Amino acid sequence: MPDTPVYKRILLKLSGESLTGEREFGIDPIILKRFADEVEKVYRVGVQVAIVIGGGNIFRGLSDEAKEMDRVQADNMGMLATVINSLALQDALEKRAVHTRVMTAIEMNKIAEPFIRRRAIRHLEKGRIVIFAGGTGNPYFTTDTAAVLRAIEIEADAILKGTRVDGVYDSDPEKVKNALKFDHLSYMEVVQRGLKIMDTTAVTLSMDNKLPIVVFNFNIQDNLKRLIFGEAIGTKVQE
Repeated sequence: MPDTPVYKRILLKLSGESLTGEREFGIDPIILKRFADEVEKVYRVGVQVAIVIGGGNIFRGLSDEAKEMDRVQADNMGMLATVINSLALQDALEKRAVHTRVMTAIEMNKIAEPFIRRRAIRHLEKGRIVIFAGGTGNPYFTTDTAAVLRAIEIEADAILKGTRVDGVYDSDPEKVKNALKFDHLSYMEVVQRGLKIMDTTAVTLSMDNKLPIVVFNFNIQDNLKRLIFGEAIGTKVQE
């Protein structure tokens, strides 16, 4: 293992649903603490960390609950849900003396900064974690696409997608006993095989900008730090 991190700047993508824990919805404080612990370990070794977290534990624009709603209204509600999660994660990190800024695509100046690319990069350079909330600020785009967009804008070395499985499989490993795990994939293989690691827009945007995607199990202690230091964890998607 290298003595120094192999990534200087990362964007960590987390799902909102993962914050639920054993609950049916909302934020489990135990899971929130665990998230903050894992992020802090990477922050303490000098890696510049940006985060995008979904809002599915509160509301998703494509959820069953939203199917009777106007899509734009539902997506707006979903984007606001990501702000709630981002503020919760900021609070958990700052309790650990980790300087954190929340930047939103939808302006709400009393609780967070508006997203300005140069300011976001400056925060990272000054050793602050930046959490990007509010998706892209537009309906019809997922938080996966928002995460890739922000990663490209801040010139991240990679986007690391934390999940509850240890990589990308040819079928759902929680349902199919002999599911095949991939260690490496190209962007086109992800699209052609219909692998649901991210939506197609996010994958093709990564491909066009040569942004590597690493899918790994965020629930295993120290996995994020081990990945940062070059261990072959999860599945890497690149050309």
